[in-house]
Amino acid sequence: MSTDPLITHEQRELLLANGHARAADAQADLWPVVRLFTPDAHATWLLAALDPADGDTAWGLCDVGIGMPELGSIRLSDLVAIVGPQRMPVRRDQHFHVARPMSEYLRLAQANGSITD
Repeated sequence: MSTDPLITHEQRELLLANGHARAADAQADLWPVVRLFTPDAHATWLLAALDPADGDTAWGLCDVGIGMPELGSIRLSDLVAIVGPQRMPVRRDQHFHVARPMSEYLRLAQANGSITD
């Protein structure tokens, strides 16, 4: 079982900064900061912002593996409690490199039925 935190301190700071930007302009096309996934299922979360009011509610592209990825919110504290069918927890993709703004990830994910990168 991984003991890595879901997000690093640096990622938390970027997510909070994006959360402030999103609060000022809800239509801002943010760039994702972190990709989380279940290693034994097909769920992926591409997070771009963290609500500065509670520091727990993340916003981004959510793909729970049923072919309908969408923008939405999820609590980091809820993600910590999620495990896949083989009891593996959600993990941070340490090799994720952001390549495009969230609108492009959303467009591609909806066309493919899942987050592909």
